[in-house]
Amino acid sequence: MMRSYAALLALGIIWGSNFIFMKWSTLLITPTQTVLLRVLCGFIPLFLIALYTKALRREQFKHLLHFAVMSVLATTFYYYGFVAGTALLPTSVAGLLSGSIPIFTFICAFLFLRKDRPTWQMLIGVLLGFSGILVSARPWENVEGVNLMGVIWMIAGTTSLGVSFVYAQRLLSPHKIPPLALATWQTGFASLTLLILTDFTGMSEIISNTQTLLGVVIGLGLLGTGGAFFLYYYAIEKLGSVKASGATYIAPVVAVIIGAIVGEEIHPLLFIALALILTGVILIQTGAKKPPSLPLEE
Repeated sequence: MMRSYAALLALGIIWGSNFIFMKWSTLLITPTQTVLLRVLCGFIPLFLIALYTKALRREQFKHLLHFAVMSVLATTFYYYGFVAGTALLPTSVAGLLSGSIPIFTFICAFLFLRKDRPTWQMLIGVLLGFSGILVSARPWENVEGVNLMGVIWMIAGTTSLGVSFVYAQRLLSPHKIPPLALATWQTGFASLTLLILTDFTGMSEIISNTQTLLGVVIGLGLLGTGGAFFLYYYAIEKLGSVKASGATYIAPVVAVIIGAIVGEEIHPLLFIALALILTGVILIQTGAKKPPSLPLEE
């Protein structure tokens, strides 16, 4: 169990650090180009490792439709929403908004997963987390506040990934497909989709800045895509969709810390938002129903 929660922590840290790399990239190239580079840089090493370990098998072909759906929910649209949102927002705010993913995971789990039906404590945790998201977005401010389109894109991305948590547990986890294979199929389908949809005009600008190039290739690609998807499927398999989505509560904290380090102005309300989010995740992670204990035999 400790290994499962260590994977969850690593996933949250990786996701939280992604926002600064996305911000750097969109200063030079478009969000779609950023997503394409991210996915390709994650897919190639995953594919090579999967071939070497023989993780890809012929019997997995019957699940191609599920892999394709997951490539949209948890890769193509999810990534685009986050990149487009981060391009318009401070990385700290974008990171905090990513914390809304468990809200949609909660709703889907309640509707479709008997195993992960949340308790009232978990519901309160989600509501507190959502309150933290609202405080970070500050929708009551005027046009000089947080960019509304950036918020909309972030919510679109979080919705997509939140649905994917439940889709993966309900339709893929029961087949016991190795996490490496799942991540490879998913990023492979997403790579094909993005190669078709992406306009390559001006994409070479990315090589003009070494820091940005390394951030996209290593930070977003190797770690943020390849490594993160492996941990993502592993966490869902071991902990369930609701608890696995707890990684998205770690990411906002990491994003705010990184934003402060790189010199972004941190609005005082972000600290209140962080407190609400952290309280929410504690309630969610400790609120699952415990199975009834068996009576002791006399």
